[in-house]
Amino acid sequence: MPPPLKAAARLGVAYRPAEDGDLPFLALVYASTRIEEVAQTGWSLDLQRQFLAHQFDAQHRHYRQHYPNAEWLVIERDGAAVGRLYIEEWPDQIRLIDIALLPDSRGAGVGGAILADVMDLATTAAKPLTIHVERHNPAMRLYLRLGFVAIDEHGVYDLMEWRPTEPSGGPVS
Repeated sequence: MPPPLKAAARLGVAYRPAEDGDLPFLALVYASTRIEEVAQTGWSLDLQRQFLAHQFDAQHRHYRQHYPNAEWLVIERDGAAVGRLYIEEWPDQIRLIDIALLPDSRGAGVGGAILADVMDLATTAAKPLTIHVERHNPAMRLYLRLGFVAIDEHGVYDLMEWRPTEPSGGPVS
C-alpha cells in the first residue's frame, strides 16, 4: 500500500521497503529532525548523539509495536536515500505515522509532493488521512496549508486530519 507515485515521481522520488540494514540511515533522519532542539541543552556532542540514538530506538520500538501492519519506506530521490515514510491503513482512516526528510531535501517541494500522493491514496480509499504533528514543528504550516485540521491533542502533539471531498464538494463521511 505505498502511496501512488504521481506528484512525487515528477521530482525523482521513489520508495523502497526499509530493511534492518537501513536502521543507521533511519536513525540519521530522525536525528536530523531533532538536532537543533537537542543542541539547546548544552550537552556535549557525544551526549547529544547518545540521547538521539536512544530516542530513535525508543520511537522505532514504539512504532513497530503500535503499527504492526505499517509500510516502512525509505524515500529516495534520484536513487539516493533522503528520508522515511511510515504509513498504515486502518478500516476507518489512513494513518501517516511519520514522514521526515534530511535537511538538504527539505523546502524543495518533495514533502508536499509526497503528501499530495498520500492524500490521493486517501481519496481513492475514501478515508480521512491522519497524522500526529508536534505543535511547534515547522511542517505544521504545510499541513495547515494542505487543509489538515487539528481534531485532538496528545501532549505536545495535535492529531491532524485531512478529509477527501466527494465529487459534490462535501467531505467524505
